[in-house]
Amino acid sequence: MTEPPPTLDVIETYPDPVRNRLMQLRRLILETALKSEHVGEVQETLKWGQPSFLTVKPKSGTTIRIDKDTSDLGDVALYVNCQTSLVSDWRALYPHIEFGGNRSVHFKAEDSLPENEICQMISMALTYHVKKR
Repeated sequence: MTEPPPTLDVIETYPDPVRNRLMQLRRLILETALKSEHVGEVQETLKWGQPSFLTVKPKSGTTIRIDKDTSDLGDVALYVNCQTSLVSDWRALYPHIEFGGNRSVHFKAEDSLPENEICQMISMALTYHVKKR
C-alpha cells in the first residue's frame, strides 16, 4: 500500500470550504495532466509547505502550487513561477478572473470554480516549456 501524498495532509488542515476548493483544484491539475499528450509524469509534493505539482518526465512545464489564499483576493489561490509569462497570458484570456501580480490566480470558496478556464491555465502551465521551444 502506498502512502498518500504529503499534499493531502496539508489540504486536510483547512476548513471545509477551503479544503473542498483545494481538492477540486488538485483534481483538475491531475486530470488535466493525464489528458495532455505533452505532460507525462507529474510529481505531487510540497514546496514552501504548499501542495505542488511539477512535471518530471519530460520537464514540460513549470511548477503549479495551490494553497489557502492569504491575500484579500480570494480564499484559495493557484500559483506559478513569477518569471513565466503565464499570468500575463491568462489575464489577457480571462480578464473576469482575479489575478495577483504576475504569479497567481485567486478564487472565492463560495463561488463555483470556472473549471474550463482553470483547465486551460493548468494545461498552459504544465506545457510551458514545450510551448517555448
